[in-house]
Amino acid sequence: MTVTSPSRLAVPLPRTAPEEGTVSAAGVVPVGPREQSSAEEILQLAIEHAERMGYSDKRKRDLRRGVPIILEWLRSHPGDGWQQRWLASGADADLDWLNTLPPGAKTGVVHRRATNIAAMASLLLTRVVLPSHDFLASYNSLTLFRDVWRTIQPEVFDRVIRQAREDGMAERRMNEGLNVLSKLVLRTGRDLEQLTAEDFEDFRHWGLRRNGLLPHGMYPGWDLLRGVGILPKDVTYKAFQHQGQRPTGELVDRYRLRCKPVRDVLVRYLDERRPSLDYTSFTALIINLISCFWADIEAHYPEVDNLDLPEDVVAAWKERLKYVTKRQTTPRPRKSYLHTLVQVRSFYLDIQEWALEDPSWASHAVPSPVRRGETDGLTKQRRRAMATMHQRVRERLPHLPALVGAAERHRTDQETLLATARTTPIGATFEHDGVPYRRFIYKSWAANPHRARSEAVMVENLATGEKIDLFQTEDQAFWAWAIIETLRHTGIRREELLEITHLALVSYRLADTGELVPLLQIVPSKSNEERLLLISPELASVLATIITRLRNANGGTIPLVSQYDLHERVFGPMLPHLFQRRARGHRNEVICPGTVQNLLDATLARTGLRDASGEPLKFTPHDFRRIFTTEAVTGGLPVHIAARLLGHEDLSTTQAYLAVFQEDLIRSYRAFLDQRRALRPAAEYREPTDEEWREFQQHFALRKLELGTCGRPYGTPCKHEHACIRCPMLRVDPAQRTRLIEIVRSLTERIAEAKLNGWLGEEEGLRVSLEAARNKLTAMDRTRNQSTTRIADLGIPQIRKP
Repeated sequence: MTVTSPSRLAVPLPRTAPEEGTVSAAGVVPVGPREQSSAEEILQLAIEHAERMGYSDKRKRDLRRGVPIILEWLRSHPGDGWQQRWLASGADADLDWLNTLPPGAKTGVVHRRATNIAAMASLLLTRVVLPSHDFLASYNSLTLFRDVWRTIQPEVFDRVIRQAREDGMAERRMNEGLNVLSKLVLRTGRDLEQLTAEDFEDFRHWGLRRNGLLPHGMYPGWDLLRGVGILPKDVTYKAFQHQGQRPTGELVDRYRLRCKPVRDVLVRYLDERRPSLDYTSFTALIINLISCFWADIEAHYPEVDNLDLPEDVVAAWKERLKYVTKRQTTPRPRKSYLHTLVQVRSFYLDIQEWALEDPSWASHAVPSPVRRGETDGLTKQRRRAMATMHQRVRERLPHLPALVGAAERHRTDQETLLATARTTPIGATFEHDGVPYRRFIYKSWAANPHRARSEAVMVENLATGEKIDLFQTEDQAFWAWAIIETLRHTGIRREELLEITHLALVSYRLADTGELVPLLQIVPSKSNEERLLLISPELASVLATIITRLRNANGGTIPLVSQYDLHERVFGPMLPHLFQRRARGHRNEVICPGTVQNLLDATLARTGLRDASGEPLKFTPHDFRRIFTTEAVTGGLPVHIAARLLGHEDLSTTQAYLAVFQEDLIRSYRAFLDQRRALRPAAEYREPTDEEWREFQQHFALRKLELGTCGRPYGTPCKHEHACIRCPMLRVDPAQRTRLIEIVRSLTERIAEAKLNGWLGEEEGLRVSLEAARNKLTAMDRTRNQSTTRIADLGIPQIRKP
């Protein structure tokens, strides 16, 4: 679904922001409604306004004295109206002139400034002059902004405030948004109901020019107007800013190419390629062909006017392409050097091939500047990249238990700290894990009856002086744990993780046993084929915890939110996404990809893990995908089934994931293929059928063991010779915990006996079994603790037939 922002419904957004104080986004010089009023009329208007507002007698005297002084000073500057004189006087730049009016006055500076401030506020509220955003930032009067609410369409401002409180917007956020609306009303000279998306764009561009930041209060200001229907209710400011997929010509024109014939052929070529590529791959192609190739050629050789390049131009370009040069950084080798050469060569060869069928391409069919032999190193480069990826997994696989344990401990610690702080009175101290804390609360929060949260738990670490919002830290700890657990139990991609909704939880009833099996539906992300994953007991506990948390925080339901697809530049439909959290104080949003990585980094920082070079270890969401695949296949899962689980269209893609312990895996897989070729006809060497997939889903019903169930694929023999205690495919039944403890005790006694008698080989084998049994006992206890403290109900939605 592509969202069309309201600004593009009538007036297109400008390509560059206008200079402050000149024109608006619509190209109109803003003037106030009193532009041609006389000084006497303006003074009378200011007095009437002061009476209506109930100003004090002192303020009335100040504006009676100050308004004529300021107007007389403005009249001494050139211009056809008050706004032109205001700009010509330079008063819009700063506030220093308020100290100097009237010139030659014997009164003190403080008295003159107070008089002029009162008069200036009156001129702004009556919209005699329209100040710039720079002036309003310098003026910075909250009293002025609140007077705007009471002066200009007070009934509309009251409606906005009522709606914001009904929507649960925090008072602080609402006030920030109202201040933004007041600034826009003063800046544009229009009423609140007349504000448009372009006014927000002007304000945003001003903030970016001033300090490179988005002005404070933009999001709540936009939401306030959405709430009452002044702006479309279904368009968030985030949706408005993300303009979706842009036309090819607009993307190319960002590089300001000089040679129009070459620019046109590049746009035409890219339009031909675009239907076969996703948007991210398409923009990457533009970067390689335009930024890295032709824009660079034009920058160094402006005289070049066609695609047939001289040898010296090509040679110089290839040398520059080998290095990435940026400001304030030393040049570094370009990793995508060969890939860029391949795409440039493809560009020339495609045109040569198309010219055989379409003569309109013939004039551009020239020899390629990249020869065949220059790209021969691409295969070697890919193998090197794959080896680096394999080494990365080798380093991270042993550290996964430490990361999982750190996430679980931090989550439990923050839950306990929050629970303890909740029972502690305001101002009292308490101790948690040996650290003293004191609970406090902001006075402004306590006095606010319209706050978004029913309670605030703020504590101060008395040992370090750090002030902590326990709601925020507990929320971050929870979602870090949920993300790590879901990724490691499913092997899904990051974008697939964020697309999981409550509707993706479905159930399947086995025909032979009648057992109800929970399944997780993964919507297409990188490929166009959706798939189903079996939900293990551990994953079921995680998903149930997420669902319970969302329901408890949102009145028993999971809010409907829209997710922004970063790759396709579009917003999806409103759905009950599971990985959503409260954003900006008053609404829920799907967790963004950057937050996923930040939460992983924060968890890793607490573990203190380091790589072989001594640098802090870094995990990415895709590392969990590779680790999941490696563990599944080494545990006995056939590669073609693993490919279906991962959503890979090509089996070789999955095999690349598995080459962590390459020699053993290849030998095992070849032995499996040889055995299958000996027993089955060649016609069965294909992708698994739907029937085979259903059999795979039902395999666990036939794998009942003493300690639990076996998860090996249906129809495959046991490769561990039924040494179940060591097998990673064994899922221990919690009811067999006592039996598992007996096995641990027995193994310990047998190890002591073997050590006493010098049976070193048997002692080593028993130690392996003991370590495996202890790991299974630890995993069982972790799962049991989760299930005893949280509701393990997935709450799979029931679809009722009409």
